[in-house]
Amino acid sequence: MASQNPCILMKPKPYSFLLLHRYFCAESCPLMAQNPDYVDEEQPHDDKHNQHLGFPARSLSGESRAERAWAHWTKLGRPRFIVAPMVDNSELPFRMLCRKYGAQGAYTPMLHSRIFSETEKYRNEEFTTCKEDRPLFVQFCANDPDVLLEAARKVEPHCDYVDINLGCPQRIAKRGNYGAFLMDNLPLVKSLVEKLAVNLQVPVSCKIRLFPNLEDTLKYARMLEEAGCMLLAVHGRTRDEKDGKKFRADWKAIRAVKNAVRIPVLANGNIRHIDDVRDCLEETGVEGVLSAETLLENPALFAGFRTAAWVSESEGTNVDGKLDQADLVIEYLKLCEMYPVPWRMIRSHVHKLLGDWFSLQPHIREELNKQSKLTFEFLYDMVDRLRGTGTRIPLYKVTRVELTADSYSD
Repeated sequence: MASQNPCILMKPKPYSFLLLHRYFCAESCPLMAQNPDYVDEEQPHDDKHNQHLGFPARSLSGESRAERAWAHWTKLGRPRFIVAPMVDNSELPFRMLCRKYGAQGAYTPMLHSRIFSETEKYRNEEFTTCKEDRPLFVQFCANDPDVLLEAARKVEPHCDYVDINLGCPQRIAKRGNYGAFLMDNLPLVKSLVEKLAVNLQVPVSCKIRLFPNLEDTLKYARMLEEAGCMLLAVHGRTRDEKDGKKFRADWKAIRAVKNAVRIPVLANGNIRHIDDVRDCLEETGVEGVLSAETLLENPALFAGFRTAAWVSESEGTNVDGKLDQADLVIEYLKLCEMYPVPWRMIRSHVHKLLGDWFSLQPHIREELNKQSKLTFEFLYDMVDRLRGTGTRIPLYKVTRVELTADSYSD
């Protein structure tokens, strides 16, 4: 492991709100997958160059930064339906499938900034994109500003935001001292944002979780904005609320964050179907909505399709949408042939998409699990065999006007 600044690897301080209070008081191509040609380190990145491009220059007033944040968001078309970052799951073929079915923006999977900076194989396998893959957020986890900047410079020509993961609550993030566990070290968080804001040619975004105390969350959001963050995505759960089925996301808290900052805000949490998207936009007032787990089962969510599990929650009459998850698997596999990705990602998506089908035909799932090495031929044949059993679980659409991105005017 490469040597790092020892102060970055030190044991985090407890999740202490007294410490937070002290800190805040003291701080008033045609469709073709591409491995991008990474930025030459000698490319200019000085503040003068950034100002010429409209970003970011920390010397600007807060009002000027907010104006530039909104100008950029408007230039992108103000996307409302967005694929959330998912480790091993929001890769290029899946992003493109979701875009076909209504997604207007997407995050890459979380990338490890140090490994990305140091390892060409990791870069080539974990980050691919194409010209149709926009708007695009490239997300990194990090705890060293210099390492983060080095990684970010390699992707900035190929994305619309470089995003800092400040919300991952998993055990691996605790061990690595990144994600939501940086909430214990706010000076470090601020330095990560400032480092990118001063040096990049694209804006910086952050994805966060809530503190248990709302006022701490609002101060946190304002600090990120002041440091140079130009878009904030808020997962409406705390670091300890890992189970999305057990803990409902707090939309009221997201609305409070939206009202506390001057930059665009996105909401994450409680999205099961298109009605939830509509309700979230109305209740929070945010610019857009992220979905993660639901998209894995139903990538056509943003086009108004829903699984049978959520038919009873709709406000209209549900009809067979003439689309099912086997259809989506076939589309996904064809995209994977166009945009190669590691097989572990493909295997994961097939299991997620066909989970309900496998519950009716468990012997076919067992055959999949026995395959140590997958091929497209095997997977296409597997779908044919599922269909040959007479199994079909349709996705449904509601026979009323569905929400579209133009349903709301700003």
